[in-house]
Amino acid sequence: MDMMKIATQLLASKLGGNAGGNSDMVQNVIGSLLGGSGGSGLDLGSIVGNLKEGGLGDVAESWLGDGDNAPISSSQLESVFGADKLKDAAQQLGTDEGSLLSGLQDMLPQVVDKSSSGGSLLDSVGGIGGLASLAGKFLK
Repeated sequence: MDMMKIATQLLASKLGGNAGGNSDMVQNVIGSLLGGSGGSGLDLGSIVGNLKEGGLGDVAESWLGDGDNAPISSSQLESVFGADKLKDAAQQLGTDEGSLLSGLQDMLPQVVDKSSSGGSLLDSVGGIGGLASLAGKFLK
């Protein structure tokens, strides 16, 4: 399962218009926001680690486990990614920040949830603390 492809499709469909029609651009923006050290692919550990550092560990945990995914607000996303980074991403996509945030609010929980279906990812790294610890090792 190619999570980057799924993330790109979800965000592109939400954005529509010019931004949604350019999947390469959408993929590049997702890579810069959610990617690993090279800005490519999706770095689930980093995503969850950033959420936990931002006081949103319970939100991340709901996405990782089975069951309903807790929502994330626009302001919470801004605190996790930073307003400047989101503004730059929206400009690259030729959309407004509100549309980008709305797309991320829909896309992120789904992608993290699909990446960890059945809780196997969470269990294999020792729960959310283990996943955040794993992310911390990559971020050093």
